[in-house]
Amino acid sequence: MRITGIDIYPIRLPASKDEIEAGAQIAYNVVEVSTDAGVRGYSFAGPAVSQLGGVRQLLVGKDLFAIERHLADGLEKWGGVEHALWDAIGRIAKQPVYRLLGGARNRVTPYITCVWSGKADQQHISYREQAEQALRLKKAGFKGMKIRAWRPNPLDDADACTEIRAATGPEFAVMFDRTAHAPESVGQAVWSFETGLKVARALQRAGAYWLEEPFARDDFDSPARLGAMVDIPVTGGEGYLGVSSFQKCLEHRTYDILQPEGERTGGIFTCRKVAFMAEAYHIPCILHGTMGLRLAGWLQATLAIGAAWQEVALVTPPMIPQQQWEPGLKVLRSKEMYRIEDGELVASDLPGLGLDVAPEALAEYRVKG
Repeated sequence: MRITGIDIYPIRLPASKDEIEAGAQIAYNVVEVSTDAGVRGYSFAGPAVSQLGGVRQLLVGKDLFAIERHLADGLEKWGGVEHALWDAIGRIAKQPVYRLLGGARNRVTPYITCVWSGKADQQHISYREQAEQALRLKKAGFKGMKIRAWRPNPLDDADACTEIRAATGPEFAVMFDRTAHAPESVGQAVWSFETGLKVARALQRAGAYWLEEPFARDDFDSPARLGAMVDIPVTGGEGYLGVSSFQKCLEHRTYDILQPEGERTGGIFTCRKVAFMAEAYHIPCILHGTMGLRLAGWLQATLAIGAAWQEVALVTPPMIPQQQWEPGLKVLRSKEMYRIEDGELVASDLPGLGLDVAPEALAEYRVKG
């Protein structure tokens, strides 16, 4: 079965000014794959349109099912395109992708990553506001929230954790993300080991669920040292392409939990490879996440590997995920994108990535030019 065409194009969905200002997700890069079987596959996690020529050169005329070959030939850097290939494969097989890859469950517990509008380091947000958002999520049925550990005084985030957990109770998980190099964008240095240890111990005392990427991504030793000195899990991996850096992580015992990124790491199949490698070292694997229509591919990978959590990111408070992704329903024939049931994110039984895409709606909202 051959790939006969690839298209990548932006769509922009209608929304009110208030919805846009509140953070509603209205823009996607669509990948559309055509096959000689007349079946099309879609992904909403496409690369820039400028990459279309390279993608077409790599894939058009090739065997749709030869995912391993495509990855070896360079598809790994376009993980969102790989998602669209899997969508077409699943539609042809009339099965969700996670089932084709051996997944046994159609549901997973989501946690919600929240980033407030305004200063990137979040110092303008009070602990009470963060606790109120956690309560909002808990009342909506969610069981965990992740926030940035970027405040100028890093111990302040441990105080935030104390207030959040006092509001939500111990059964609601609170994760913290240092995001490795990213705080340099707001004038902060990568933590020293001493700072990382001090913060990790403070978060542990406050009852935090994990600390994510406390050090530079090319530092494979410091997270391992830290993990040996604290009980709170140290996690990371979202910045790596392919499997080689994850191999180093496993050899160095860098992280207690690996977090491949559903698109950046190389797509669904590469995430599955990372999970298999991690299993050999008895290390859990939980995908770094995304939001809205893009989440479809991530969810299929998560279910294929049987991960314990699925990140939904980034949510702009006071929104909850269903409000933020609601504009995306305009390009679906179904009334819901994903179902939240008893605190779990439930995948549909539809084939491929599980989205009932309306091609005529994609054409309507396609950005011209």
